[in-house]
Amino acid sequence: MSSPDKTIVSLRNVGKTFESGTVALDRFNLDVGSGEFVSLLGPSGCGKSSALRIVAGLSTASEGSVEGPGGAGAGHIGFVFQEPTLMPWADVAANVRLPLKLSDADEARSRAAVTQAIARVGLADFARAYPRELSGGMRMRTSIARALVTEPELLLMDEPFAALDEITRFKLNNDLLVLWQQLRRTVIFVTHSVFESVYLSQRIVVMTPRPGRVFAEIAIPAPYPRDERFRTSPEYAGFCRTVSEALSQAMAGGVP
Repeated sequence: MSSPDKTIVSLRNVGKTFESGTVALDRFNLDVGSGEFVSLLGPSGCGKSSALRIVAGLSTASEGSVEGPGGAGAGHIGFVFQEPTLMPWADVAANVRLPLKLSDADEARSRAAVTQAIARVGLADFARAYPRELSGGMRMRTSIARALVTEPELLLMDEPFAALDEITRFKLNNDLLVLWQQLRRTVIFVTHSVFESVYLSQRIVVMTPRPGRVFAEIAIPAPYPRDERFRTSPEYAGFCRTVSEALSQAMAGGVP
C-alpha cells in the first residue's frame, strides 16, 4: 500500500466525559491518513469505542477538536459494530440495502450496489437467506457488506470479530485485508487482541486504561498481502512481542 497522501481524520486533545462523571478519554490525539489501516488497541473500557463513535459523529467530544467525516469535515462513513445488528425479519439483501433505503437512493442503482457488496464479502449465494439461517461469520459478513454498500471513504470497525471462533476470525481477518487492498478505503479497527492488530494493521495506536490516552504508536512495516506465512513468521512474533510490551507498560502506567 502506498503512503497516505492526506489526513482524513484528526482528533486533537479530545476528551469525553459521560453524564455519570466517567471520563472515557482525556487529551486523546489521533491522525489517520487516506487509505491507512490503523488499529486502536487497549484493554476493555479504555475508551476505544468512545473514540470510534466520536470519529463517526455518533457521539460528541466533551472537549478538543475533531476534523474528518464525523466531525467538521464531510465524507461517507461505514460502521461495523461488534454485534451484526441485523433485522431478523429481512433477508441478507434487504439488510444490506438498509442504508441506501434510508437515504432514498435510486432503486436500480441500489440493486446493483447491494449485489456488488454481497458478492464482495462472499455471500452471493445467500442473498435471500435470513439471519437465523446464517453462521456467526456469515452474519458479520452481511454487516460488513451493509457498511460497504454506500462506498464509504472511511470504514470504522468496533471489535467486529471478537465473538467469533478462532478459525472464523482468522478467515475474516484475511478477507478483510483483501477487501481493504481492493477498495483502498481507510480503516480504523478497534480490538483488544495484540495478535489481530499486528496481523491487520499498518499502524497500531496503543491506549492507556481509562481515561484513554495514546500511550504509543507502533508501525507494522510488513508488506501486504499478508497470509499464514506471515502469521507464523519470526517477524510477526517479533512485532507481537513489541506491541505486547507496549500494552503491558500502558497497563502498568509506564512511560512511553
